[in-house]
Amino acid sequence: MHQSWLKKGGMLTLAKGQASGQGAWCVAKPSATDEELEQNINFACAFVNCNVIQPGGACYDPQTLSSHASVAMNLYYQKQGRNYWNCDFRKSALISVIDPSYDNCKYEYA
Repeated sequence: MHQSWLKKGGMLTLAKGQASGQGAWCVAKPSATDEELEQNINFACAFVNCNVIQPGGACYDPQTLSSHASVAMNLYYQKQGRNYWNCDFRKSALISVIDPSYDNCKYEYA
């Protein structure tokens, strides 16, 4: 299994100084609570168009808080200019250098 986002010892690393052409996406931490994820969706969607996670949207499935929050948080992070502080969400998010897109759900990278 390819997991280049893991360092030796299995520690997640934040994206700092990506290589030229390397992307960065904001996603929910696996440890984020449902309450945190709901708050993150509400916050992010107040600033970005979250139609993509609504019924019929390309990222509606899977219908999980983690998936929907990750999409919304990434939209916000990208719109704000991909600053690390725009992917904090009270310590419930992390920056991935691996594109989390799946099927027809394409995570924005701007």
